Amino acid sequence: MKNLKNLLIIAAAAIASCFSACNNDSTIGSSIVQDKIAIVIDSAYTLDGRVVANNAVQSRTVSQLIGRINAKEYGRLESDVVTQFMPASQFDTVRITPDQVDSLKLMMAVSLNNIIGDSVVPMGLDVYKLTRILPSPIYSDFNPADYYDPTPIASSIYNMSVASADTIISTNARYIEVKLPVEEGRRLYQEYLDNPATFTSPTAFARFFPGLYLKNSYGSGRIVNVTSTLMQMYYHYSYRNSQDRDTTVHRVGNYFAVTPEIITNNNISFLPAASIDEAIEKGEAIITAPTGTDYEITFPTEKIIAEYRAANSDLNVINSLSFSIPGETITNEFGIAPPEYLLMVLKSKKDKFFADNSLPDNISSFYAQYNSSTGRYSFGDMRSYILDMLDKESLSADDYTFTITPVSTTFEASQSYYQTSQVLVGMAPYVAAPVMVRLRPDKAKIKFTYSSQTIGK
Repeated sequence: MKNLKNLLIIAAAAIASCFSACNNDSTIGSSIVQDKIAIVIDSAYTLDGRVVANNAVQSRTVSQLIGRINAKEYGRLESDVVTQFMPASQFDTVRITPDQVDSLKLMMAVSLNNIIGDSVVPMGLDVYKLTRILPSPIYSDFNPADYYDPTPIASSIYNMSVASADTIISTNARYIEVKLPVEEGRRLYQEYLDNPATFTSPTAFARFFPGLYLKNSYGSGRIVNVTSTLMQMYYHYSYRNSQDRDTTVHRVGNYFAVTPEIITNNNISFLPAASIDEAIEKGEAIITAPTGTDYEITFPTEKIIAEYRAANSDLNVINSLSFSIPGETITNEFGIAPPEYLLMVLKSKKDKFFADNSLPDNISSFYAQYNSSTGRYSFGDMRSYILDMLDKESLSADDYTFTITPVSTTFEASQSYYQTSQVLVGMAPYVAAPVMVRLRPDKAKIKFTYSSQTIGK
């Protein structure tokens, strides 16, 4: 019977395809096609939802959020960073001794597009040494109190608009530079000479050098997203050249970096503005990030399936199910925008989705990019999801309760014979910058389309 049903479904789909391709003058098969096939489009569905807290997210990005802002339309956001480093496996050792290490500098690159707030205001940054290996997994509500030496090893004052004592300007980025103790650089170099095995893996290196804690020391009004972090070692050596002259060579080694293989975490504190809390109390659907609030929806799966099964026909074939929802910008002084990407995932599977580094499968999870022209998030085709639900004997809340949350995405270029396309290869909870959006579930569009066939007697 199952094979017969499958054959009927294939036949119905083929007939529906023929129906759309044939012109109105054709009479071939008219008694079957024109009289027995109907394309049913139903969009009379409403969406129920509620705002839910999203107080902690697992950091799965090398981006580091540093600073503090207080926006009356958004709230107070503060973030500092704990991070390990990936060591280089080979150092320059020709003619070099630890005493020839001249300095060690922390270099943090900030894209001009990753600055929220006042770029001119001076901000302070303190750097502390970690004393313990960071836990894994680690979340945005991590408290580093028991993990670092409370005496800072370095400090800096920086801004993002003009060159200050600790800021370097390039065309597309700003570099925050912090001079670390030269003794620390010499200690790291000596360890490489004495125990090169320490530098063979991030785990082995973390046992010797657990990492750094980067904390905003003073100032408010700016959050920066650091996209690249390095510790650069500056050193020199001298020799007699071919003209028998003393020559000194100065070099720099990028021997320590923040990479995906190590543990780095944004320790985030967020207090929403009173206006946000009041709007949520009134029933508005507001998402804020990083951390803050998500939006939870009850998708009308049961109603869709009930209407589909109630169709008075011999055979139904599902064509598509789509869902989109408007997202409105909330006016604010810092230009905080809606998140570029949203993930819609079954509530019961959200934690596992991120823990497993999953990608949307269009069955239990979907993603949408914000379309600034239409002001909507469109989650694509949910056909596989509704087919999966149809196979179940009964449904529970776990089958149709979804969480909508901001995410960061990673794409790679895929080259085919005809064109180059972007392929989604990574997704993580969003921690890159402040974002917020007002969703409009009252104007959401859920469109369900299927073909209904009545077999002639």
